[in-house]
Amino acid sequence: MSDVNLAELAALIRTKRGNRGLQAAAKEIGGISASTLSRIERGHVPDLNTFLRLCRWLGVSPDHLAHNLSVSSEPQKAAATDVDIITAHLRAQRTLDPKTVEALVTMIRLAFEAAGRGDWPQPSPR
Repeated sequence: MSDVNLAELAALIRTKRGNRGLQAAAKEIGGISASTLSRIERGHVPDLNTFLRLCRWLGVSPDHLAHNLSVSSEPQKAAATDVDIITAHLRAQRTLDPKTVEALVTMIRLAFEAAGRGDWPQPSPR
């Protein structure tokens, strides 16, 4: 399990959990405790059964989170998006006001969507 991208796993968990408490998320996942979930969010290595439960709950392939393994042929389903990871980091910041976090998340999502459509403004030549 040392080859697992623990930072991404933690970010995915925080994103999916959102504002729900650890106990509610652990109950939804099933078979793990809130304290175990907290340790994993802080970067601790889960045991194999817990890792597989988390992958099912997150809807990601275990291969996606493992280093040096091929990514699924369906990257949208297997991979966390950059926006998801950014969102997880913003929501993890307990010093930010929740309304500020949601405003930032909305702004970032809109920027990524615009860039994906090619609507992003090009810098003017000087």
